Amino acid sequence: KHIIQQTIRNIPFGKVLSYGDVATQSGFPGRARLVAKILAESNDESLPWHRVLRSSGQIAFPVDSAMFVEQQTRLMSEGVAVLSGRVKMLKKPLDLDALLWAPK
Repeated sequence: KHIIQQTIRNIPFGKVLSYGDVATQSGFPGRARLVAKILAESNDESLPWHRVLRSSGQIAFPVDSAMFVEQQTRLMSEGVAVLSGRVKMLKKPLDLDALLWAPK
C-alpha cells in the first residue's frame, strides 16, 4: 500500500500515469485494480490521486459526477490538456528486448 502511494506521490506536477503504470513502477505489474482500490480507500488529502488515469487516458469517474469535475479541474490547473475527459497519454518507450525477440 505504502509503495503504491509513494509512486503516486512521485508523479511530477503536470504529469499523469495510468493505474497500470503505477502498479508496474511499484513492483506489482498487472495489478492496476489494486492501485484503484488503494486510491478509493485512501483519505490522504495530500495524495495526488488526480494524476492517475485509465490506460486510455480517460478519467475513471462518470462524466456527470463531482469527482470527474474535480479531477479534470485539478489536472487542468496543472497545465494538463484534458479534452472530453481524456488526456493524451505518452507512448510507452520501446522495449529493446521485445523488439529483438518478438516473433516475426
